Amino acid sequence: MALVAPDTSKNSDLASLPTIAAIATPLGRGGVGVIRLSGTRAYDIACELTGKSVFKPRMASFCRFYQADSTVIDEGLVLYFKGPHSFTGEDVVELQGHGGIILQNQLLARVFELGAKQANAGEFSYRAFDNDKLDLVQAEAIADAIDATSAAAASSAIRSLSGEFSKKINQLLEQLIHLRLHVEAAIDFPDEEDVDFLSDGVIQDKLEQTQEKIQHVLATAKQGQLLRDGIHVVLAGRPNAGKSSLLNRLAGQERAIVTEVAGTTRDTLHETVVLNGLTLHLTDTAGLRDTEDTVERIGIERARTAITQADILLLVYDVTRDLEEESTPLQLAEQLFGELPEAKRLLIIANKSDLLSGLLISNDSSKETTSASALEITSRGYEQVNVSCETGAGIDDLVETLCAKVGFHPPENSLIARTRHLDALRRTADYLTEAHEQLTIFKAGELVAESLRQAQHSLAEITGEFSADDLLGKIFGSFCIGK
Repeated sequence: MALVAPDTSKNSDLASLPTIAAIATPLGRGGVGVIRLSGTRAYDIACELTGKSVFKPRMASFCRFYQADSTVIDEGLVLYFKGPHSFTGEDVVELQGHGGIILQNQLLARVFELGAKQANAGEFSYRAFDNDKLDLVQAEAIADAIDATSAAAASSAIRSLSGEFSKKINQLLEQLIHLRLHVEAAIDFPDEEDVDFLSDGVIQDKLEQTQEKIQHVLATAKQGQLLRDGIHVVLAGRPNAGKSSLLNRLAGQERAIVTEVAGTTRDTLHETVVLNGLTLHLTDTAGLRDTEDTVERIGIERARTAITQADILLLVYDVTRDLEEESTPLQLAEQLFGELPEAKRLLIIANKSDLLSGLLISNDSSKETTSASALEITSRGYEQVNVSCETGAGIDDLVETLCAKVGFHPPENSLIARTRHLDALRRTADYLTEAHEQLTIFKAGELVAESLRQAQHSLAEITGEFSADDLLGKIFGSFCIGK
């Protein structure tokens, strides 16, 4: 059944909304399975289902759940939360039975017979938002907490759910509103000396303070986005350079098959790991070379697709054989990828570095070539990390370099954030820059006011005050059914 995004007309008439129900726990075998109901008929349905006439709010009641013919479906606990003192702001009932999928489906079917309707994806959270129980940031934080891939991400999501991120945004909104009031007053009452903002410097000072705070929140949000989304890292290079061995080292287990036969990796292999608090979505790829093997050629095509989509590209090369005479790692990168990737996307990994010292001792020309390569890499803004997938040497340095490359250094009390939050904050910062320019250079009060209005509008999108209906539908439609 296709999922339909919930109605996004905020503060709907509660009495006109249907009572919704859904399984709120993962389907499958388990000790407990929870069915959640929300709406004006939730209480009555619980009474009809159990044969009881009274449930005390926030008190667990042991009950049997009955079919229409009085046969028992299951038994368990009923919890009643009377609106508006509930998650959604409506009457909410939770039926806690056994976790078997058959029992849960039978109980849910009976709830539907008694008048409830299947909840759409995210509809419980949307009703909470619609009834001002939480704002859009908090609603998103529910999904982020469920999907968290690390302890740090989970803690950050819970802090956002508790309202810390929203508090920062609302404080900024208040500052912007006060700025707009001063500017609008100066425009409407140009003869009043106490509102001569063009010359007294008060508005300029307040505007610059707001700009500084926006940059601080933006920096925090960037860390929150990295905590939530992580980065996509693609390992690429020639066959047998050590890509699969590096994947196994980072994953801490033998995820990829490693042999001395070139072309062992025929397809992309994906693994997600959390290292130093940063989630890495790793993709191992087929070795890049010319080949007549049809299967390997398909794998190489997939590798090139993955390379274009990477946040960070790791060029893995074997120091014992991959650099031809008068060739450097950057030349190898250009040869393999068709063009040299930007320095911010490319990290060079020199594998088998434990053998490097022996090579340099036996070959003075190799030493000169290596020094020249290192100089070229650093002078052009690129970085190289020497590792040994055999011994594990340099792996910690690689992880630290990756974190530094993407600017990952979350504060202890970081807050989860999404791409749309960053976009809104950046647009807000841009509008404030425009306002500062109109104020300090052109002395154009009306244009300052308009830029501040646009800044406020952009910032308010984060908590949902000015969000478009299609944005709300997209956000809540991405939730799981029971949320």
